[in-house]
Formats: sequence, structure tokens, C-alpha cells
Amino acid sequence: MHRIYFDNAATTALAPEVLEAMMPFLTEKFGNPSSIYSYGRESKMAIEAARKTVARILNCNPGEIFFTSGGTESSNTAINASVNDLGCKHIITSPIEHHATLHTVENLEKKGIVRLSIVKLTDKGHIDMADLESLLANSPEKTLVTLMHANNEVGNILDIQAVGELCKKYDAIFHSDTVQTVGHYPFDLKNTYVHFINGAGHKFHGPKGVGILYVNENIQIKPLINGGSQERNMRAGTENLYGIVGFAKALEMATEHYNNDSEYIRGLKSYMAEQLTHTFAGVSCNGDTNGRSLYTVLNVSFPKTDKTDMLLFNLDMAGICVSGGSACSSGASSVSHVIKALYNGKSETMVPIRFSFSKQNTKEEVDAVIEKLKDLI
Repeated sequence: MHRIYFDNAATTALAPEVLEAMMPFLTEKFGNPSSIYSYGRESKMAIEAARKTVARILNCNPGEIFFTSGGTESSNTAINASVNDLGCKHIITSPIEHHATLHTVENLEKKGIVRLSIVKLTDKGHIDMADLESLLANSPEKTLVTLMHANNEVGNILDIQAVGELCKKYDAIFHSDTVQTVGHYPFDLKNTYVHFINGAGHKFHGPKGVGILYVNENIQIKPLINGGSQERNMRAGTENLYGIVGFAKALEMATEHYNNDSEYIRGLKSYMAEQLTHTFAGVSCNGDTNGRSLYTVLNVSFPKTDKTDMLLFNLDMAGICVSGGSACSSGASSVSHVIKALYNGKSETMVPIRFSFSKQNTKEEVDAVIEKLKDLI
């Protein structure tokens, strides 16, 4: 069976060029980067070269980039460090964050360590900036604002510059989960007021199990994982050498081809949205699809009927890979917390499906999915 993969927000296929860059470090260049002899020095040099590549692309200093196991570890590190090391006693977040953020802040609140505030959303699912400013202005405690740059389910993009300016005005710490945008969006961290961002290699055709945490040079934090002196005493454990090399190569390729790839993928998203809404009665797009939205993600809702109730399962049986929300929660039987937050009271009548695209997808695949949906619905 020929499979059609439309779940690139969950993970992407490893690019052949990235695998090629990784292979020497999976084979003959296997030295431990902490070793002082030639094998170790060779590995250490590869890591530092990767760090410089990432820093150059994000426009920050190499010393501000730390390699981790992925986005979840990076978010956990940033949030816990903000509380434990930077004195934040109040956290502001949104109801549509990734669970790596939501579960972390909820756990801190449950333990009585912080006060937690949930910022309101606009009708289109964006952060209500007036409410955010009100929460900041009325906070007597040092505050952490943790808001994702692009939502992984509906694609809404945060105005990161505007939020940064509010955090600067009220002397708040700002963490943005940028897992869906690193590798898909240009960054200029030297000119952005943000203390932490994070990325994951597998979201832009790099390897799984490797990510980054950017820590602004003006703050000092302690490690989440203790042990050895790796990552300049910030993240103990032998480095994921080949993963780090692959991360940098994938980010380099994504940046080099950003203009052409983003335009192409945006065209696929627009075409599919048009085909779905024109072909099927009652189908609607979730989030700010035609506004401030990530070009890779399209989330639509089908009216809930006997035929659509098993739509994800039936598409899978037909070899079409899509999701109902975050892959990290794909076992859930009900609609996601994001859809519930956006459509309170209406979400149980909807069958939301996320289609997410990469440069490897084609218009012909979109047409094939539309035809299969006609058969199923």
C-alpha cells in the first residue's frame, strides 16, 4: 500500500543529506567528546561546529545554545530554572500550550510553588494581549510568561516581538516554546526580548532525540540534569554526538531553502483548505488559518456523524497518515485540550483532523486524500 504522510507536525522524515552528515559519527568518528585524545577532540570539535551553525542561523551567541534531548526537556529546564533560579513565583501561560509546558506549570502550582494564571484567547485563538498586559500589570510577584510561538495543533502564530516587549515593560521572564517554528521560521534572537526558546531536530527533517535550549546570556541558571560537566556544566550526560551534527545540518538546509520551501508548502495548505471546504458540507477550519498561522499546519473540523466518527481510523486503513491533534496525546479518545479551549461547548459536535505538510508532499497527494474522503463520507 502506498502511504500518504500528512502528519509532519508530529515528525518529519530524516533528510538523506542529514543522514549522510551523521554517518561518520555513527561509525568511525565514535569518540567520547569528553576524552582528551584525538578521537574525543574530533567529536568535541564537531559539537562546537554544530553549536556555531545553530547560533549563526538564530542570530545569537554560541554560548547561548545548549543541546538537549528535545523540546520537552528544554521546556522543562526553562520553566523550572525560571522558578528555582530566577525567582519567578507567578506563571502566565495559555490553555493551548503543549503538554510539555502545561503539565510542568500545573505540577508546580499543585505543589504550591507558584501561582498560575491562564491568559484569555481571542475569537481566532490568539493570545488576548490586553488580558496578558493586565495579568502582568497586576502581578506583585516576579513572573514567568511561557507562550508557544506556533501552536502545534492549529498553527496559530504568536506575535513574539509584542509579547517580548510586554515582558520587558513588566520585567518578566519570557519563555517561548518554538518547537514548531525553529527550522520553519526566521529568528533574530539578538533583537528579540526572550530569555528561553527551544527546538527539536525531528520537526525539520533532522533526527529524533536531539533539541536545543537557547538561554539568554543576561541570565544565569542551574542545570536540570546533574552529573558530568558536559554542555559547559549545564546538561550532564554524554552528548548525542551524531544527533547534534544532524540537528545542525538539518537546520542549515531548512534555512537555505526556506523561501522556496515555505512558499511551496503554503500553497499545498491553501489548496487543501479550499478543496476540503468546497467539497464537504459543514467542514470548517480551526484557528486563524488565513491569518497569522504557520504554513505547515491545517486543522479542520468535520461535523460529527456516524461516518466521520471513525474517520482517523478509516484514513489510516487507507494508508493516509493524519492526526486528531498532538502526536504526544494521540491515544486520547476525545478532542484535544486545544480544540476544547477554542470551541468551548461546541467541541463535542466536531471531528477535528490535523493535516500537516512538508516539502516532500505533493498536490497529487492532496487530490488522492480528497477522493478517499469522498468515499468515506
